[in-house]
Amino acid sequence: MTAREPENPGRWSGLLDALSEHERSALTDSMRGSRPRVLIEEALRENWLEIWYQPKIDLRRKCLAGAEALARIHHPTQGVLLPQDFLPDVDDAGVVLLTEHAMLATLRDWTTFDEAGFNLHLAINVPVSVLLKLPVPSLVRDNRPQADHWPGLIVEVTEDQIARDIVLAAEIAKQLKVSGVSVSIDDFGGGYSSFASLRELPFAELKLDHSFVQGCAVEGTNGAICQTAIDLAHRFGSVAVAEGIENVADLQALQVMRCDFGQGVLLAPPMPKERFIALLNSRMNRPKADSPQLSGEVGQVA
Repeated sequence: MTAREPENPGRWSGLLDALSEHERSALTDSMRGSRPRVLIEEALRENWLEIWYQPKIDLRRKCLAGAEALARIHHPTQGVLLPQDFLPDVDDAGVVLLTEHAMLATLRDWTTFDEAGFNLHLAINVPVSVLLKLPVPSLVRDNRPQADHWPGLIVEVTEDQIARDIVLAAEIAKQLKVSGVSVSIDDFGGGYSSFASLRELPFAELKLDHSFVQGCAVEGTNGAICQTAIDLAHRFGSVAVAEGIENVADLQALQVMRCDFGQGVLLAPPMPKERFIALLNSRMNRPKADSPQLSGEVGQVA
């Protein structure tokens, strides 16, 4: 099979126009509220566990760049449950099972997206403790898509976990890279990693902590932290990703700061795989003249 170039960014322009305000509100509402907890073992046994995807948007080219895989439990009577509804009751063994299930599902879903015509770079959250217990390199090698144009998998690890043992994190990152897995430092800004220690870690992304992203347009300290993190990522030859973008002002500020990618409910909430594919297909089938923007909100400021 010959290698294939990434999708034409023009195809992704206006991506989120297809998501109506009603649908966006409904998907966002599914992330709120207090729900009874459900044990992860029961969810796995009953096939209630689902992998949802939140689009990652290229803030410079204004096109879809990939998606982050997020675990949800679709309970038959309680509806969609968020991680805070089930993760507090999960022991170490359960976290390993959950991560393995999510990783295998994400690798399979890439093939589903690819067969539908979408070559996406997918990311998944994995605790360092799981990386020590789960044979991720062999798991990916044995289950990775065989397409030559597979862009690899991104593993997101929080900065506070990496900062605890930067030497170990660097060794894990090197092992993962051989299998086509790159490391993203998640929630960057709260883990107090030194610049010297980051220099030793082969990371692909810095994800700005949402607590700094929110209000970065008006809060001087938050804006300064975001700008510093973005510049740092670029100096290390990596990219910066802002998560938790909720308003246009912050989005505009991040674009001025030359942030590479963004996620947040302003752009798109997490959504089930089927809805994500339907959304992408709806954009692909629209005339190019009808696709000038990422979304109504973004188009007004881009």
